[in-house]
Amino acid sequence: MAGSVLENIQSVLQKTWVREFLAEFLSTYVLMVFGLGSVAHMVLGERLGSYLGVNLGFGFGVTMGIHVAGGISGAINHYAGGELLVTGPKSTANIFATYLPEHMTLWRGFVDEVFVTGMLQLCIFAITDKLNSPALQGTEPLMIGILVCVLGVSLGMNTGYAINPSRDLPPRFFTFIAGWGKKVFSAGNNWWWVPVVAPLLGAYLGGIVYLGLIHAGIPPQGS
Repeated sequence: MAGSVLENIQSVLQKTWVREFLAEFLSTYVLMVFGLGSVAHMVLGERLGSYLGVNLGFGFGVTMGIHVAGGISGAINHYAGGELLVTGPKSTANIFATYLPEHMTLWRGFVDEVFVTGMLQLCIFAITDKLNSPALQGTEPLMIGILVCVLGVSLGMNTGYAINPSRDLPPRFFTFIAGWGKKVFSAGNNWWWVPVVAPLLGAYLGGIVYLGLIHAGIPPQGS
């Protein structure tokens, strides 16, 4: 009986769509643990974290997540005096999702997210383009992790470079449910939809630019 149950479970896990779903789920989880953990260090840890640490956390979190796919404790309550704040100097919602800073307008932030994600997609195409100058086989996860880190160091200041809806929207829902309230969606002139829509548009544009300006001009191999 137990053997037949295990065989049934194994047969389900061997289905292609199940394996792909679980791989994407776990790899995204790994990315978020490392990335959001580095943000928590910066927000809560005073001298323990830094902006560079956030970029390294997300960059190499991507690397680990790619390899996998091939909580925060009571510190938050202590930091903000028992309040779960979305804005202000003691805000902690920004540990989990991106928020529009005061020096940015909504549409400037939208353009920024489109541009940064476009750069991400363009460079990923370059890293993996076998007809161009791709990364050495097996080093692609490391190169993509370095790419994410470079994007954060050079372009991440304005909007926090979500560059992926799954990096921003699920943690935002978590903060909504966990007590930060509806302000996680209304803050920043209803900023929440930008990290969902802009990365999709930016990825398409970055891919089109690379394919149109670089890939299309590469002579076929053997010609």
